[in-house]
Amino acid sequence: MNNVKSRLAKEKRFQIYGIFSIVLALSLLSLLFISIISKGYTAFNETRIQLPIHFDQKILDPNNTEEWKTIRKANFNKLVRNAIDEILPGVEDRNNKKKLYKLVSSSAEYKLRNIVQENFSVIGTKEKIWVLADDDVDMLIKGHINRNLPEEERLIDNQELEWISILESKKIIKKFFNKTLFTSGDSAESEQSGILGALIGSLFALAITLILSFPIGIATAIYLEEFAPKNNKFIDFVEVNINNLAAVPSIIFGLLGLAIFLNFFGMPRSAPLVGGMVLSLMTLPTIIISSRAALKSVPPSIKEGALGLGASNIQAVFHHVVPVALPGMLTGTIIGMAQALGESAPLLIIGMVAFIVDIPSAITDPATALPIQIYLWADTPERGFIERTSAAIMVLLVFLILMNSLAIYLRKKYEKDVN
Repeated sequence: MNNVKSRLAKEKRFQIYGIFSIVLALSLLSLLFISIISKGYTAFNETRIQLPIHFDQKILDPNNTEEWKTIRKANFNKLVRNAIDEILPGVEDRNNKKKLYKLVSSSAEYKLRNIVQENFSVIGTKEKIWVLADDDVDMLIKGHINRNLPEEERLIDNQELEWISILESKKIIKKFFNKTLFTSGDSAESEQSGILGALIGSLFALAITLILSFPIGIATAIYLEEFAPKNNKFIDFVEVNINNLAAVPSIIFGLLGLAIFLNFFGMPRSAPLVGGMVLSLMTLPTIIISSRAALKSVPPSIKEGALGLGASNIQAVFHHVVPVALPGMLTGTIIGMAQALGESAPLLIIGMVAFIVDIPSAITDPATALPIQIYLWADTPERGFIERTSAAIMVLLVFLILMNSLAIYLRKKYEKDVN
């Protein structure tokens, strides 16, 4: 009787330990999410200032040529400064003038340049245009800079604070959804930086990884599990090395890519093509091992029944065994791809850590990846980049959650189809 009570007490304690472990893990995960979201949610907003821009023909096209090669050389920054002087008049001191003009982002003149390039008819007209505010102004409006602190402890002095208050009273400084974050590449100015270049670089690299690793990994797993000769020393050697490669640190694959793809074959540095090939090397062992485990889990009676009904070995494997094992294969592949999406060490080695402003349009264009972009922004002390780092992590987490959800969905779907 005592033995029964002791066994039941142990089972109860084991259940309590299990529940405690789950609660602890979920609590720590919640703290991580809360920390990231609390620091990054403001990055999805951006501060803009409305300027009354006079597209003065004397500045843009004094000779009335109506030719872009002439107009593009005009001083668009002067249009921005004239508009700022109009909404905040009476500033004469040279140093104050510099501070006044720095309230607006340096991207304003490029926005005006694009407007004129798209439509020459705006020359000579006056329009109200929303332009990006400087990153320090953006941080103040978002509440990351305390207005009540002493002037020497603030990034914005009292004079600038007074000008911003005037803009707020006129309701010409507002927060908008941050489209720049999703439509621009990296920039030295935090208010102009975005994740589009890194996101496209990651997608290109993942596409190359999938194209290379999925068919090679699945084919290798099927051969080793179903067709390879048993008790063969060479096959045993290959299997041991595949298992060992799954435990190799990812940075080793980056060194391999540097030595072979870049130094030996001379492929382009910082290109998603090379990044995808390196990540496919890293992902292959995971796909092969998970696919072999899926094939092993198929009941032998399925293959034996097909062979008994006259099917060849290849027919039995591809028509009966593989469809049953497909959910596990897809799950392993998607998990491997999710792992590749979050990798940064091998990409650092092959040069994808470079500061690249342009959006890549091909797999051979210089590009960076989302984890690398997070690394670069996290290394920057400016507050504007800190919130963008958290925002980029949130975007990366969304992609990882979607990929893992897809793995679960495909597994359930194909399991139902097989059953």
